[in-house]
Amino acid sequence: MMMSTIDAAWARTMASLLLGAALVVATATLNRSTAQENKGAASVRIVAFGDSLTAGFELPPVAAFPAQLEKALKQRGHDVAVANAGVSGDTTSGGLQRLDWAVPEGTDAVILELGANDALRGVSPQTARANLDAILTRLAERKIAVLLAGMRSPRNWGKDYVDEFEKIYPELANKHGALLYPFFMEGVAMQAEMVLDDGLHPNPGGVAKIVELILPHVETLIGRVDTAAN
Repeated sequence: MMMSTIDAAWARTMASLLLGAALVVATATLNRSTAQENKGAASVRIVAFGDSLTAGFELPPVAAFPAQLEKALKQRGHDVAVANAGVSGDTTSGGLQRLDWAVPEGTDAVILELGANDALRGVSPQTARANLDAILTRLAERKIAVLLAGMRSPRNWGKDYVDEFEKIYPELANKHGALLYPFFMEGVAMQAEMVLDDGLHPNPGGVAKIVELILPHVETLIGRVDTAAN
């Protein structure tokens, strides 16, 4: 019997959905396998979860924050792997949506760096707070140690906005018992020799400065992981 046009379209749609579901399952399985392999290869697995500042906007992968941080930690004797889960342009809302698959099984610690794009776009501080709160809650439920990297707001939004936005980070770190690094771009923001031509994103030297300043805090994070394991 000939299928109607509607039946044929439905069949094609179902076939596409089944193929898509199979690909999702295969990808998830691969991600879990990779996480387990990495877990076996390094005693502490850290995910750097953020936006373009983490991803390494316009930088080669070896110059991005996660790669430079991993190298610095290994030079100091730490057996670690630092995964790059940065997405350029990401907001706290986007981070919340992708959290569960971007931070795979086997993750011991997360460096959470989000909020810069919320502030640049004038997103309500209450919205940014709620998203970061939810991210921290989920990570705590998974018993993943967190270093929360703070952000600053452009001053053009006015004092009320700036004050509301910038108190998000210390208050949430205190609420969730997370470590706090007050400002991710400390020593780099507004320093022409440390940023790209856009005046916003760190160049390789700027990333090196970020790593230098945040390194003691990351070592404290690793200490928390080691303590929890013992």
